Amino acid sequence: MNVAELTAAVREQITKVIQGQEQVLEQTLICLLAGGHALLEGVPGLAKTLLAKCLATALGGEFKRVQFTPDLMPSDVTGTMVFDLGAATFHLRPGPVFTNLLLADEINRTPPKTQSALLKAMEERSVTIDGTTHPLPAPFFVMATQNPIEHEGTYPLPEAQLDRFLMKIVLDYPTVEAERAVIRLHDRGLNPHDLASAGLHQVVGLAQLQAAQAGLREVTLQDPVLEYLLQIARRTRELPQLLVGASPRAAVSLMLCAKATAAMRGRNFVTPDDVKEMVYPVLRHRLILQPEAELEQLTPDRALEAILASVPVPR
Repeated sequence: MNVAELTAAVREQITKVIQGQEQVLEQTLICLLAGGHALLEGVPGLAKTLLAKCLATALGGEFKRVQFTPDLMPSDVTGTMVFDLGAATFHLRPGPVFTNLLLADEINRTPPKTQSALLKAMEERSVTIDGTTHPLPAPFFVMATQNPIEHEGTYPLPEAQLDRFLMKIVLDYPTVEAERAVIRLHDRGLNPHDLASAGLHQVVGLAQLQAAQAGLREVTLQDPVLEYLLQIARRTRELPQLLVGASPRAAVSLMLCAKATAAMRGRNFVTPDDVKEMVYPVLRHRLILQPEAELEQLTPDRALEAILASVPVPR
């Protein structure tokens, strides 16, 4: 099963339950293939949790969810050492981070210390407890969510930590046709807590997913497309309205996601359209606007739109 077939099979399963979020689903799959983690931003009720559960089911992976709250401690996420009286030894009680797919719900509601513990695990794919390092399962994919409209009692992620997410995926309300389909699904008895009853089942193994991730190395990036990608990243550092532009790591992330996009389309080479398609989810959370630009209601997406319009597309 090649990458295009793998992602098509997963998409077919998830769309049995989720309607109207095709772009979000595609970007999530690209992020997963590229080996990164996703930050999902949207108001409650747009099926973020359901998407994570469906994805884990279709892949046959272990799924865990953590509701981030102000009193959540780092050990509540990573785990802790527990003393066994009978054996007179300590043993690891693993936290929810020991899973294949972790949903970090409302990550901006927990203090920075707990956020940092999760982000360290995301980056290093391991957890160190009492001086001992414990590897996390592979694959390991974090989907973190945050609500863009509530700021009271939240701890916004610093820009340096946002950069640890490969993508920031923005969810919007579905179209009227998609919302009608959602209501119909529930009218016919869809139970989000019983996905098997909706016909959702595993179609891909974790080993196949890891093989697909490794296969991205075979996707080629020709020099003109590389130069196009490079110029987009560098232009973010030159735009007067931006205080901080995309880092070299951001440019590498854009390259990886463009390769994953090409593989999902059944190609072994990257096109300028693959790069352009990934610019918004990969770069939007890595840009910092000048204060006066924010006052003028400029957004990172609008800044990226201007940059894309200014960089010549290779032919």
